[in-house]
Amino acid sequence: MSTLPALTLSNEFVRLELSSLEHVAGLQKATADGELWTLWYTAVPTVEGVAAEITRRLGLYEQGKMIPLTIIRTMNGADEIVGMTSFMNIEQTALYQRAEIGSTWYSPTVQRTVLNTAVKHLMLKYAFEDWKVITIEFRTHRLNTQSRRAIERLGAQLDGVLRAHQIMPNGTLRDTAVYSITANEWNTIKTHLEFKIEQLRHA
Repeated sequence: MSTLPALTLSNEFVRLELSSLEHVAGLQKATADGELWTLWYTAVPTVEGVAAEITRRLGLYEQGKMIPLTIIRTMNGADEIVGMTSFMNIEQTALYQRAEIGSTWYSPTVQRTVLNTAVKHLMLKYAFEDWKVITIEFRTHRLNTQSRRAIERLGAQLDGVLRAHQIMPNGTLRDTAVYSITANEWNTIKTHLEFKIEQLRHA
């Protein structure tokens, strides 16, 4: 049994639930929108691979290494599954806790909307105010400019680039850009995100 919580986080825009095989059909529809798995610089499951990806993530959850979450848009009056995210690379010691927010993907229909900001606000608020982490990391391919700009818009700072950090499924080497937000930055970042949410609400 996992030592990590079975989280459900929500606000007026979105609900994050612990991923389950009950989410397969919704996630298949979300990944089919735009054929996201064709993006060579990221890892998004194919329609046929969604169930295996949920199972993989839940295996890491049981090992205490990941909290996999399904992203459910609620702002239009009906629940719609639009992607996945997670707390991952979790470090818990007697002295500190830290984690990465990653393995995130969204249906293209909700990209560049209020949704990503609302999701990250929920996760960061939980991490810093309830979980009491000292640092949250974000990692992405150096060449994934869309992801890097989204991370930077949150207010995260670039720590550096890990050269030749991973081998991608297509055999290319990934340079990983590493960003972070620390606990002592959270109040400022929280104000920034809440301001952005209000701006996007009326956009």
